[in-house]
Amino acid sequence: MYTIYALCRMMDSAVDDPPPDSKPLEVLATWRQEVSAAYRGHPTLPVTISLTAHLQEFDIPESLIQELITGIEMDLTINRYATFSDLRPYCYRVASVVGLICLKIFKTQSPHAEDYAVNLGLAFQLTNMLRDLYSDAQEDRVYLPQEDFQRFGYSVQALLNQESSPALVEFMKFECARARSYYQQAHDILRSLPPSDQKALVVAEIMRGVYSTILHKIESKNYPVFGPRTRISSFQRLSIAAGIWTKSLFTRHFAPSM
Repeated sequence: MYTIYALCRMMDSAVDDPPPDSKPLEVLATWRQEVSAAYRGHPTLPVTISLTAHLQEFDIPESLIQELITGIEMDLTINRYATFSDLRPYCYRVASVVGLICLKIFKTQSPHAEDYAVNLGLAFQLTNMLRDLYSDAQEDRVYLPQEDFQRFGYSVQALLNQESSPALVEFMKFECARARSYYQQAHDILRSLPPSDQKALVVAEIMRGVYSTILHKIESKNYPVFGPRTRISSFQRLSIAAGIWTKSLFTRHFAPSM
């Protein structure tokens, strides 16, 4: 997990925090080559050397990591999405794919665990977009669909002008409900999985607990788009993790309530 996290962070930083005079597309192309080299057994970087070692135990398809890179590349060429159908592949590539990689590490057995990972990834990414809506817009990245802005009569320019209005509230309510639906779908799928897979997904469920709590806080605070980034305290995170972990130890069919 440390190796996958480090690899994701390093590739993501090539786009989100590039060094001066760097060429992110070329950097990502180099990462593509290095990932391929890891699968051929002759990587050159510490993180991909570590990846090669772990591939002897974990059956992680190269195609998943390459698709993740494709998602990261999208931030270099696309800064608006017309519809949710356009946005969904981006969310899948940068979030759901990471979940599918993690399934190989957790060693789940049921094919339906993939549906769990896909839905949870979509929920996570939408939650991030909701809490970073204004700061992303300042960087000229507006992920949430343009059709939704139009539907509720709110504009990107109004967002940049920090204009609060009933239209913004209705827009945020709609987008939060969409994210909430993906958390619910993931939860419903989890309940259908065999007990062994449910227990294998405890770490993912802790993340679900944390991120769904962040979403709930956005909703309960009446959608604070222009305030400080919505966070939960370290104590809350530990409390969520402890509760989910404890329940997994003493419950045969582990599926925390929403």
